[in-house]
Amino acid sequence: MEPHGKNPEKNIIAVIPARYVSTRLPGKLLLDICGKPLILHTLEQASEARSVSRVIVATDDVRILHTILSAGGEAVMTAAGHLSGSDRVAEVAERLPRGSVIVNVQGDEPLISPETIDRAVYALVRDQSVDIATTYEPIESIEELLNGNVVKVVMNDAGHALYFSRSPLPFPRDASLRYGSDLNAAIRNEPDLLGIFKKHTGLYAYRREFLLEFTQMPQTRLEKIEMLEQLRALENGARIKVVKADRGSIGVDTQDDLEKVRAIVSAGPSVSLDDFTCLWPGYKGSD
Repeated sequence: MEPHGKNPEKNIIAVIPARYVSTRLPGKLLLDICGKPLILHTLEQASEARSVSRVIVATDDVRILHTILSAGGEAVMTAAGHLSGSDRVAEVAERLPRGSVIVNVQGDEPLISPETIDRAVYALVRDQSVDIATTYEPIESIEELLNGNVVKVVMNDAGHALYFSRSPLPFPRDASLRYGSDLNAAIRNEPDLLGIFKKHTGLYAYRREFLLEFTQMPQTRLEKIEMLEQLRALENGARIKVVKADRGSIGVDTQDDLEKVRAIVSAGPSVSLDDFTCLWPGYKGSD
């Protein structure tokens, strides 16, 4: 797999952290999706981003390393003890040129849209005051909204992140009061309220120097409370631009997620995640 080479003016490099161990779905990055390991699907999607000139898989496992190299991709071994994907990406970023833009693409996102990657990159490079760019998707159901594993982002009118939380934020107080301070009832009766909530997705574009600085910062109070490392950046004064994803994706955390992705891939490129309710009745997005 050759470097994309569509962006000769800047070093914009996608790094895919690929840890082998997974509690809920062991060895998930090497599980088969229509004849190909999951991690290779992610690599191919990232390689299609027009802004990206190079894609590197950063792994802690020789099996993943060999899988990527055998397919003609670029992969490096990283330390086994990293506590987060950002730390793994930063280890690779230390070896990359100064002034690079580093895109952290989650390894378990085999359906990540190349256009979504481009949107995050362009948001960063167009505004020198921004330290990080990331993406959001609409929240589609009350179940997603109340799920603590689904992170919500609150933005100002300029699209800069104000806060990230596992709780439903911002809280629609007046609507809730109309139904006895019951948010669940408010949204069931006024489903348009879901439009005020945004689901944060795990794609990040960083300036290399900020990423290296960020990963050396100690954990902050709010980060420890919510267990969200992006709060560390906000608490240290970082500006985070949040842009809408091109389309939805599925982070593969469970066997059910894996089967959904297999169904979409086997249906062919003409079927998007947005069309998936036809293939998987009742599906409303990743949980």
